Amino acid sequence: MALIPLGALAEQRETYDYWRFDRELVRRGQQALFMCDGLFTSNRSLQQVFAQELAYLPAPIGTPNGGDYAVDRARRAVTVGADGYVPPMRAAFREGVGCVVLAPDQDLDDIPGLPQITLPPPAGDASELQWPDGDVVQESALEPGTRKALQAVSDWAFNRESAEQITTALLVVQHGRIVHERYAPGFDVTTRTRTWSTAKSIAATLIGMLVDDGRLGLDAPLAVDWLPATRTGAEPRATVTLRHLLHMSSGLEPVDNDELEYATGSGLAYWAGASSSRAARSRALIREPGTSWDYENYDTLLAVYAVRRALGDAETYHAFPRRALLDRIGMRNTLIGVDRFGDFILSSQIHTNARDLARFGLLYLNGGVWNGKRLLSAKWIDFVRRPAPATETLGREYGGHWWLVPDDRRDVPGDAYATAGNRGQYVVVVPSHELVIVRRGLDWGRQGFDCWDLTREVLKAIGPAR
Repeated sequence: MALIPLGALAEQRETYDYWRFDRELVRRGQQALFMCDGLFTSNRSLQQVFAQELAYLPAPIGTPNGGDYAVDRARRAVTVGADGYVPPMRAAFREGVGCVVLAPDQDLDDIPGLPQITLPPPAGDASELQWPDGDVVQESALEPGTRKALQAVSDWAFNRESAEQITTALLVVQHGRIVHERYAPGFDVTTRTRTWSTAKSIAATLIGMLVDDGRLGLDAPLAVDWLPATRTGAEPRATVTLRHLLHMSSGLEPVDNDELEYATGSGLAYWAGASSSRAARSRALIREPGTSWDYENYDTLLAVYAVRRALGDAETYHAFPRRALLDRIGMRNTLIGVDRFGDFILSSQIHTNARDLARFGLLYLNGGVWNGKRLLSAKWIDFVRRPAPATETLGREYGGHWWLVPDDRRDVPGDAYATAGNRGQYVVVVPSHELVIVRRGLDWGRQGFDCWDLTREVLKAIGPAR
């Protein structure tokens, strides 16, 4: 019998895509969610949705004139795909959360059973309240040269050489006042769009509030029911802590790597109706926690599941983001999405506008204090701004679910830190200049918009710190 050389075994390659069914399921579900949120969460037209929201997809199904999709405006739902070896996928708008993806074996008759959050609106009328609690904005007294320089930066951000970089909003806040605000055609101050991973920084804020209150421990073992349950009683994953998760250093198996993000793992929770918490709890420990950095959506979702466990019941859990954060700082236009089981998808699924994100940045710029009341401890802000130990050899550019200025950047202040989300969603906080910058985008393809380049240009326009 001929033996296969060991070298040949080491070089094995699989040419068949065993995940092709999943990929098509995700493809349909992603388009259904994009279309549903575009139409019913962002209040965009079908033509706008196809032109920009769906530009991110490699091969959208249909055109604005029709195709293998259906829009049910009465039920605020979208179905994508025809019956076949892969079922159609559906998404429906629900009050208080935006659109929710249904499972492949569900149809529009199942919409009433999907989660929704119906809380009364916060007190007051945003159109009558002064910024930042409301939307009445006083014109900032800028020097003509500064105003002109900021306009040039704005042109730099909007008029990109790359057609794949589409800036939809730019907001600059200095000393608490809006000094520049601009929107692309088809967008305005009310337009909500997906934050993608900027949501992770909002998740970290909510987690920090519970840590401040003693209801969660940053360095305590996670109080979660791991899956599958061990038969011996010894749980190796008990060494994983919130600190590890927020540092993206859990040591748990990464499932979104190797081009599988849109085939397995969190892709099935985001776009195909799978549970976002079950899979987060089902990963094996493959490295010592805290020793290896690996950006993983399920690390965030596992931390969010720990929040649900700490809060105890669904009603308290679902009300917590608004009552603890959003309503208190005037983020009235923000919807935090859930999966069909009611778990917040705080790794990506938030829809909001530029002003609400600026308010979020101001909370951090103000050291966690809003209108004289402390909402978040200075200790927690110090934590999220401190580099994760596992990034020591990677430029130290990641903290506690916030991005930090990389070691090799010398053109922006080292105290700056930022949220970052796919398609160009950024909130940059620069304490030394009392500055918050918000950039929203619908980038696609290679993308590549650099928030630190934008920070550099804004700083050049406004001049040195006081």
